[in-house]
Amino acid sequence: MVFIATLVCLLITAASLIFYFIKRRYNYWKDRGIPHDTPVFPYGNVKDYMTTRHGRYVMQEYYEKYKHSGPFAGMYFFITPVAFIVDLDLIKDILIKDFHNFSDRGMFTNDKDDPLSGHLFSLDGEKWRTMRNIVSPTFTSGKMKFMFPTIVTVCDELLDVVSKTIEIDPVVEIKDLLARFTTDVIGTCAFGIECNSLKDPNVEFRVFGVNAFTKTRHGKIVEGLIIGFPELAKKLRMRLVHDEIHDFFMKVVRDTVEYREKNSIKRNDFMDLMIDMKNSGAGLTVEQIAAQAFIFFVAGYETSSTTMGFALYELALNQEIQDKLRTEINSRYDQHNGQFKYEAMAEMPYMEKVIKETLRKYAPSLALLRKCRDDYPTKNPNFTIPKGTMIFIQVDAIQNDPELYPNPDKFDPERFSPEEVQKRHPMTWLPFGDGPRNCVGLRFGKMQINVGLAMLLRNYKFNVCEKTQIPLEFDIKNPLLSSKGGIYLRVEKIKQ
Repeated sequence: MVFIATLVCLLITAASLIFYFIKRRYNYWKDRGIPHDTPVFPYGNVKDYMTTRHGRYVMQEYYEKYKHSGPFAGMYFFITPVAFIVDLDLIKDILIKDFHNFSDRGMFTNDKDDPLSGHLFSLDGEKWRTMRNIVSPTFTSGKMKFMFPTIVTVCDELLDVVSKTIEIDPVVEIKDLLARFTTDVIGTCAFGIECNSLKDPNVEFRVFGVNAFTKTRHGKIVEGLIIGFPELAKKLRMRLVHDEIHDFFMKVVRDTVEYREKNSIKRNDFMDLMIDMKNSGAGLTVEQIAAQAFIFFVAGYETSSTTMGFALYELALNQEIQDKLRTEINSRYDQHNGQFKYEAMAEMPYMEKVIKETLRKYAPSLALLRKCRDDYPTKNPNFTIPKGTMIFIQVDAIQNDPELYPNPDKFDPERFSPEEVQKRHPMTWLPFGDGPRNCVGLRFGKMQINVGLAMLLRNYKFNVCEKTQIPLEFDIKNPLLSSKGGIYLRVEKIKQ
């Protein structure tokens, strides 16, 4: 009886402490006089997030509600207080002018117990700076030129697969097809292996690539606690990456590094630079190489393939834009003796507009994350971002704000003519972020999108069909912007 009474007292005490902690946590913005919605445990202000609605709509509503209430609003992402930034000048200060105070993302990383989590996207502080300096040279224009022929070769395979597919059925689900294309491109450039997922969608590399997004190590509650309390999770030596995924990618990298070193193989790709850094005294380990290759693959194949898919969808809906872009593409082919050269990308201003408008309307990642290092007074004396606060910059909401982009649902590449761009605040287009912590792989991502679209549109005409979703429905379980059920288009071969 004494034991039971003691246990009951301990449980009551624990429950009281948890209740006190949560209540205090949910008073975070009220105590500071910052406008916010009343939180509801355990969701905070995102009850519908990835359950009944896609996150873009939840965040867009919050943005619209508070965009004129001050430079930022308070928000609770489950039980984590977040500064929801709505002022464009403040966004510029955070990303660029006062970057030193917002250089961290505050995400979970545990490179000791969970090596694949120790990648550039999640690293903070000096570890991030060191790794950024190591990885950045991989994505210079010179390195892109070396990788360009590889992308063209994979795209030739894509054209062959499309040709064989439409012989059976002209209605093609392009989302999965393009994901296999970018899987093969990045698998070759990042890991130096021939994935061949275009020919066989069930190859091991493709399966594990998909699993990296869908297969989790923990349930939602534990995963939420790890994301919400990353420092505590690290001290508890917790891990996020599933064992099977970790073991697969670590083996691929170890085998690739060992084979190249043993046989003195040079391919002028991402893996080459990482191996050079490992052997140059920079202290780079195989585990660190694997983490960077992992995020290069995971972050690159999904975002690039969805952007290409959304672009083709919009071009199918807007035939005059598709025809205009195809004319530009054919002109560049003609100038380069019927081939698509690296230099042609800089000679296609309309392609640039189409890609930028696609990324505006369909930002792959909905938000930019930062963490405030020290108390940060804004230009409004009533609004100070407290030290340690997480920052949300809602890219998707900004880029679909009718006050910034009139009639935002309309697909209009001319929004990105030089004259129109000059009229807008520079922080109104942020699919790659901005400042010192912008997307390190943006050149590579734009290159494979550019090549893929150019070669596809030169050879095929895309149109809507009875299976095309209009408007598109988004997969609510995917934190990135991704169509639910794929994108079906009618594809027709163009006679050259």
